[in-house]
Amino acid sequence: MEQGFVKVAAATPHVKVADCEHNASEIIRLTREISGQGAKVIVFPELCITAYTCGDLFWQENLLKEAQKQLLRIAEETQDVDAIVFVGLPLEYKGKLYNVAAALNRGEIVGVVPKIHIPNYNEFYEARYFTSGKDVDGMVRLKPESEDEMLLNCEVMISPNLQFICPQMPKLKIAVEICEDLWAPNPPSVQHAYNGATLIVNLSASDELVGKDSYRRSLIGNQSARLLCGYIYASAGEGESTQDVVYGSHNLIAENGVILSESRRFINETIYAELDIHRMANERRRMTTYLFAGDELDQRPYYSEAEFHLQPAETELTRRFPARPFVPSNKEDRDRRCDEILNIQAMGLKTRLAHIHGQSAVVGLSGGLDSTLALLVTVRAFDMLGIPREKITAVTMPCFGTTDRTYQNACTLSRSLGATLIEVNIKEAVNIHFRDIGHDPEKHDVTYENSQARERTQILMDIANQSGGIVIGTGDLSELALGWATYNGDHMSMYAVNCSVPKTLVRHLVNYYADTCGDEELSHVLLDILDTPVSPELLPPKDGVISQKTEDLVGPYELHDFFLYYMLRWTLPPKKIYRMARNAFAGEYDDETILKWLKTFYRRFFMQQFKRSCLPDGPKVGSVAVSPRGDLRMPSDACVTLWMRELEEL
Repeated sequence: MEQGFVKVAAATPHVKVADCEHNASEIIRLTREISGQGAKVIVFPELCITAYTCGDLFWQENLLKEAQKQLLRIAEETQDVDAIVFVGLPLEYKGKLYNVAAALNRGEIVGVVPKIHIPNYNEFYEARYFTSGKDVDGMVRLKPESEDEMLLNCEVMISPNLQFICPQMPKLKIAVEICEDLWAPNPPSVQHAYNGATLIVNLSASDELVGKDSYRRSLIGNQSARLLCGYIYASAGEGESTQDVVYGSHNLIAENGVILSESRRFINETIYAELDIHRMANERRRMTTYLFAGDELDQRPYYSEAEFHLQPAETELTRRFPARPFVPSNKEDRDRRCDEILNIQAMGLKTRLAHIHGQSAVVGLSGGLDSTLALLVTVRAFDMLGIPREKITAVTMPCFGTTDRTYQNACTLSRSLGATLIEVNIKEAVNIHFRDIGHDPEKHDVTYENSQARERTQILMDIANQSGGIVIGTGDLSELALGWATYNGDHMSMYAVNCSVPKTLVRHLVNYYADTCGDEELSHVLLDILDTPVSPELLPPKDGVISQKTEDLVGPYELHDFFLYYMLRWTLPPKKIYRMARNAFAGEYDDETILKWLKTFYRRFFMQQFKRSCLPDGPKVGSVAVSPRGDLRMPSDACVTLWMRELEEL
């Protein structure tokens, strides 16, 4: 429960039709077993106390009485269970029969929610027995046969507009819908979420038909995405009557569009997942459009609240967080993503060139990943516009740190793509500049490095003036986040095509191009660039090999991209990001290393905002960007104290 995580479960008991005592025993047994695994929210299927397929037996009074009796028994025998448990049963209220979900917590029945949408596919279906609970709102007394039998306060709220809240975890607000409710055009869960529910539980008895599982999976995933919520779906399975249909116990747990856990069909089993409730609540807080339809609070239906209690504890994480959240793990999805991003980048540049009637572009080509991607994007944009590629000027500017490997790769890349290559050796110009400002060239400090970067930018700008073109920026999102750019050096351009592409994704974009270009020479040089250490090459090489490796200085980009994603996209606090990073990079980095670079990330991110406050234009390709024109409105003088204090406590 700490840091917003809560472990949940969906379970299908092996029921016997109309044998409430047996079914209750199974529910009690499973509840204890599931609680022993640390689950705090446990969901069983629709009408699980009686079984769903009782048919006209639902009219039998002794079945209804027995169902209520066994509900009270389940509550009594699970009073030492630290969880909220949802079970289904038929319940009579004011002379009508309802299909309801009862919520149990520590021996108490804390509330009852009736089903709203009652299916009537034929005269023998649910509408034959049950009434819609749409307008139900009151108190129902669940009375034991003997007053001495149980010492429970059994007068509880019954309403479809009932939320279950946990004082120990205020953002965990649970609402219920039952089977068909989800399949309706306007599911109750929409209203529940608008009124604050962060977790929807669904007690279901969905029969199996060919292809229905795919639709069900899609429906639940999409609903959790639209509502920014967790969704637990527990369905009936083996033990139900197969007289006319079969039930497959298809249980699912989703979080914001992602299916975290799914059962095998036709096997009664329990599935588990840890939901991140705080992350979804944070995202809702950011979304100004997350309002009730009609968007006025006084138009919302009245909601009642029922409390349940849980012991505060740290939720053990069994789910793995993707170590590279910007990069799809599936190759097919990754290739599709790469092609889409290249098109977005190229389309942005194409539109800018068309608007200014530009017929040429200038790219500083270092032989590294970022400038390579910038050139590839520029080539694609020129092809879209029908402008000859030789109108692209690739400028290589060797200096003190340039190695033969990167120089040769830059030349080969330019030639393979058909761009015009210009070489401007800047050593003499930089040395003259050192003499002008009185700097010792043997002193390899920040002045030594930045003088080279600014000289290169000046040359690019002037060549662009000569050719009537624009300078294409090469810096990526990860560098901008860390401030790893020379102010008014590589920090500046006339259109920055890589500004929202993180370093971990740059590699895959270049690799995708190498795999799909159909040119052996181009593919070979791209693969060698991918194999070259990331470096600004501003310090002299050692024995002809790159001596200045960026990741040795600022830390691994895969860690920084992870930190960046969860800090900006999900606004998570440092302690939580640290915990998730330990989970994601287990076996790759030890805890000390992760913490070291996380501190570096926060320190640099706050200190270097001034560089991001004056970025040139560039296309946004994903959900994380640092443009000062809407994506990141952060003052350059913001203090990092609060965030660093939290990290120092680890």
